[in-house]
Amino acid sequence: MSENKTVLYSYWRSSCSWRVRVALAYKKIKYEYKAIHLLKDGGQQKSEEYSKINPMKAIPTLEIDGHTIGQSLAILEYLEETHPENPLMPKGAYERAIARQMMQIIGSDIQPLQNLKILGLIAQYSGDDAKKAEWARTIITNGFNGLEKLLEKHSGKFCVGDSVSFADLCLPAQVYNANRFNVDMTPYPNITRVNQYLLTIPEFIEALPQNQPDAEPQC
Repeated sequence: MSENKTVLYSYWRSSCSWRVRVALAYKKIKYEYKAIHLLKDGGQQKSEEYSKINPMKAIPTLEIDGHTIGQSLAILEYLEETHPENPLMPKGAYERAIARQMMQIIGSDIQPLQNLKILGLIAQYSGDDAKKAEWARTIITNGFNGLEKLLEKHSGKFCVGDSVSFADLCLPAQVYNANRFNVDMTPYPNITRVNQYLLTIPEFIEALPQNQPDAEPQC
């Protein structure tokens, strides 16, 4: 790996990769996009070659500054610490904590429990493929119930006030998944409002699934 080359291993519709793409866009970091298809060949992330890059056999993985980093939230923290220009967190300690709280609701309490791997296990153990969508809706709804209350208290244009934060980077992908699984968004006006604003921002537009080199026609 070249120390001067930044490489993102990504999948167009991956929620975790999506967050990192937004951060790289905000930080004005140019990178090479290497597509890892999560379904083809039984999941390219499971290949021996890729497992040497990321032993968790997951995406995203970012190669940057001569380092290899997995886990999207860890990548966000690294980018914020090493590239402080165009900050992605508020200045105040309390506001930063709230942003991380929201980020963790999405990144720990919602997305990991309704990702491709878990939905596959739901179908396997239930013997009913239709259970996947039911499970995903339940998980997303539970998380959005709490997130909506926090946004009611803390949001402005963005999730926390009027400046972008890690919470915002996580939100569009989760709303996208909510729509995929036909979650009723009526009870979540603040989630909807903030997400709609985010999708007008160039860096967020650049990171959209349909704008990725491996995007598939059904997007």
